[in-house]
Amino acid sequence: MLFKDLIIKKNQELSSDFDKLFQNILHKQTHSGDLLLVQVNGFYNPEAYTWDNIPNRDPYMIGIGYDGHSDLFHYKFIDLYRNGSLSPFTYNEYLEKHIWSEGRMKEIDELEQKEGLFIQLEMLIYLKIWEADLFIKKFYQVTNLSLGLPYDWHFKIAESNRDKGATGKREELIRKHIRDRLKDNYPSIYTAMKNAYKTQIRNSIAHSRYFCSGRYIHLTNYIKEDPSSQLQVLPFNDWIDIFHDTMAIYNQLIGFCNKIDAYYSGQIKNVNDTVEVRLNRREPEEKVQLIKLQYRKDFNDWHPEN
Repeated sequence: MLFKDLIIKKNQELSSDFDKLFQNILHKQTHSGDLLLVQVNGFYNPEAYTWDNIPNRDPYMIGIGYDGHSDLFHYKFIDLYRNGSLSPFTYNEYLEKHIWSEGRMKEIDELEQKEGLFIQLEMLIYLKIWEADLFIKKFYQVTNLSLGLPYDWHFKIAESNRDKGATGKREELIRKHIRDRLKDNYPSIYTAMKNAYKTQIRNSIAHSRYFCSGRYIHLTNYIKEDPSSQLQVLPFNDWIDIFHDTMAIYNQLIGFCNKIDAYYSGQIKNVNDTVEVRLNRREPEEKVQLIKLQYRKDFNDWHPEN
């Protein structure tokens, strides 16, 4: 379950660095529309070459795409849990209810069983966030822009070891291309990510290699020789900290993207106004193409100028 006091605390710890990240990108981005591409989802889709029902089979696209539809579907589940699983107690009040006494053995046992059920739902949400293509993609693009690099239209997550044209594997992208590159300038984001994203926990959940006993999660994928698989027992309190960091990061990224919309839509004063974005093509030849995007206020969306 979620504790309002913990969520507020962790959001407050992250908010200043997310604000700083936004302002730094506006200053460092090498084209004024690059940050908007994060929100409108510019992507390269070679499947377009196989389509025979449209005259323009351009693989460079802007829009929700498969990743966006998936992201929206899972957001609805996460949001339902986020709004429906708030504890009526503060975190400390909740912990007091677990203080053992012989007269409350049955009550405490029921509390632990209920808590275990909540945790299994939270484990599913944990995967929905840290495994999600669009979540990783947005963070990767934002990190690049913060370093003065262009928006990467050819970003691709590796689906197997044979996927040679990919940007990287999920865990590699999260740890090395996002978290570690944010460390120096945005320490609170780095710290929250380091605490929240652990490959052993992700693998344990994905392969159902865990069980709960008392207020402890026992991970059965411990490997003595593997430095990244050293967890054997995870106290429920540690999981609560990990999950609340995950949710705070998720919340902050949503707020960050809403801020992108507000910033660029604020530049639209008239119906025919546009915002220019840059497409760095590789096909059919390497060149830079500038695209004008129009904003529809009623739908809060962007589309290429007709």
